[in-house]
Amino acid sequence: MSGEFYERWATVYDRVARLPGLRSWRAGAVDALDLSPGDTVVEMGCGTGANVPELREGVGPDGRVVGLDITAEMLRAARRHADRTGPGIDYLLADATRPPVWDVDAALGTFVAGLFPDPVAAVDAWCDCVVPGGRIALLNFQRSGEPLAAPLDIAFEGFVRLSAPGARLSRGSHAAAFERRVAAARRRLTERTVARRYDTFGGGYLGVVSGTVPDDSE
Repeated sequence: MSGEFYERWATVYDRVARLPGLRSWRAGAVDALDLSPGDTVVEMGCGTGANVPELREGVGPDGRVVGLDITAEMLRAARRHADRTGPGIDYLLADATRPPVWDVDAALGTFVAGLFPDPVAAVDAWCDCVVPGGRIALLNFQRSGEPLAAPLDIAFEGFVRLSAPGARLSRGSHAAAFERRVAAARRRLTERTVARRYDTFGGGYLGVVSGTVPDDSE
């Protein structure tokens, strides 16, 4: 994919991320991290930085927010917003499956777990870079099993195809392949953490799985 394609996609992505109502979902994911003033939190696959203001509020003026994304155009879009830049906010051009960060207090993955070919390895990498006692949260879209939700499930299929412009998820249902990857990431996070929580938003179409990285020396 060309830089021009991702530049256009970054603009669309940013507009969608700022739609009314989405802030409450982002706030819910940030709440699941139980951030404290002075913490360092990393968002894996931060996109255009829509979550950064909430993360910044959680860690306070003495904390640090690191937004990590593999797409330079997304990061350039993030830096164009005054509320997503400033002291204590950094952006890194890097692969979220191999994050170049260590000993952070929390990590957030928003709508990215379903895009990784090996989501289990990605979650392992995130757990390894978070200090014992730190938290990790995964926020993802998901389909509903209710019969009346069929039209929205069709829309979800379209959303997945659009939101993964470079990913070869499946020759069949992209949504089904996406959900298998999300489920694998959630299972691995459950295996690697304690004090787990599961919260839903948006009528059940969004789910947040979070947990605390244990101290293996105990």
